[in-house]
Amino acid sequence: MKYLTPATIRRPFANYAHAVEVPAGWRLLVLSGQLGIGPDETVPAGAEAQTARCFENIAAILAEAGADMTALVRLNAYVAGREHLAGYMAARDRYVADPAPASTLMIVTGFAREEFVVEVEALAALPGGG
Repeated sequence: MKYLTPATIRRPFANYAHAVEVPAGWRLLVLSGQLGIGPDETVPAGAEAQTARCFENIAAILAEAGADMTALVRLNAYVAGREHLAGYMAARDRYVADPAPASTLMIVTGFAREEFVVEVEALAALPGGG
């Protein structure tokens, strides 16, 4: 994959690429938004812990498809308030590969259940067109 961050525009605000080019013949894997909830229904407190759970869920989905976190080409993340930005970013930076994927981070008013403060959806590219 080719990661694009042109010198003619402002550098990214955080650890992400402005664009990622996926080579011809690769498969795209579209992941639904993942919430910070475990298989046992537990929801950890705080944005950093919930983000870690989101990325653990993403890693499990990627593994099921035969891939790992290096396959991520795009993240869309949602947090329920500016106070959750630092926690989200701290956890995200522990999970994303280098170079980091393209990314968008949005502040929203909330999620389906009140205890959720973060949701992360992803797009991954896997070799092979089968």
